[in-house]
Amino acid sequence: MPHDHHHHLSPDAGDRRVALAVGVNLALTLVQIAGGIVSGSVALIADAVHNLSDALSLGIAFAARKIARRPSDGTMTFGYGRAEVVAALVNYTTLIVIGLYLVYEAAFRMIDPPGVDGWLVVIVAGVALAVDLVTALLTLRLSRESVNIRAAFLHNLADALGSVAVIAAGSLILLYDWRLVDPLVTLGIAGYILWMAFREIGPVIRILMLGSPPGLETGEVLAEMEAVAGVESVHHLHLWQFSEHSTSLEAHVVVAVTELAAGREIGDRLRAHLADRFGIRHVTLDIESAETACAEPSRIGG
Repeated sequence: MPHDHHHHLSPDAGDRRVALAVGVNLALTLVQIAGGIVSGSVALIADAVHNLSDALSLGIAFAARKIARRPSDGTMTFGYGRAEVVAALVNYTTLIVIGLYLVYEAAFRMIDPPGVDGWLVVIVAGVALAVDLVTALLTLRLSRESVNIRAAFLHNLADALGSVAVIAAGSLILLYDWRLVDPLVTLGIAGYILWMAFREIGPVIRILMLGSPPGLETGEVLAEMEAVAGVESVHHLHLWQFSEHSTSLEAHVVVAVTELAAGREIGDRLRAHLADRFGIRHVTLDIESAETACAEPSRIGG
C-alpha cells in the first residue's frame, strides 16, 4: 500500500528557494557565455547554454508551482495540478533539443579543433560548478515531492557534472594542448543529457496519457475489488494517475443485491478497501445489478 513519508516544505518556502535558484543561474549563464566567447571553448559555451536551460526550467517550474495551487473552476473542473506535469514535459523536451544541438556543434569541432584558453575555461567552469551545486541543494528536497521540480533539479545536476567535465578538459588543454578534448567533452555532456532526459520523460508522458500508476497492477486491483463481499464482477475499469501523487479510479460494479441502499453500502466498502489497500481515494463507481449490467462489457476500459 502506498504511503507518503515526505516532510513537505511550505509552498512559500519552496517558492523562495526556486526563485533564488533562477536568479543565480541567470547570472551564471552570462558569466559562462562571456567566458566561452573569450576563451574560444565550445564546451564552456555548451555548459552555458545548458545552464541557461536550467534557469528557464526553474522559471517554468516556479510558474507551474504557482498555477498548480489554483483551485478548480468552471474551465478547469479538475483543477490545475497537472500544470507541474506539463512543465516537466517541457523541461525534458528542452533537454533533448539541447543535447542534440551540442552533438551537432561538437561534431564540427572534431574536424577542426580551435585553440582554447585553458586557464579561463577552468576558472569559469569552477565558478559554474559551485553555483550548480548551490542550486541543486536549493531544490534537492523539493525534487523528492514534485516531478516538475525533479526535472529542474536534474537539469542542474547534469550541468554540475558538465562543469566537472569542462574543468577536466581545460586542465588537459593546459597540460598537453590537447584541443580535441573540448569537443569530446561536449559530446560526453550531450550524451549524458540525452540519456537522462529520455529516461525521465517516460513517466511524465505516462501521466499525461492517463496511464495507470507504475507499480500498481490493474489486474490485482480488479481481483481485490471482486473479492469484496457482495461484489459479483467489475467491468469498464479505468485506473489512471491524475497527478504525480494522486490516483483515480472509475468502474462499473455488479452487485448481488437489488436494493439501492444495500448497493450503496457495498460501494462504500469498496471505496474504503481501495483507499486502505492501494491508497486510491478518488473513486467513482457505477453500481449495477445483474439485471441492469452492461451487455458484453470489457473488463478494462470501454
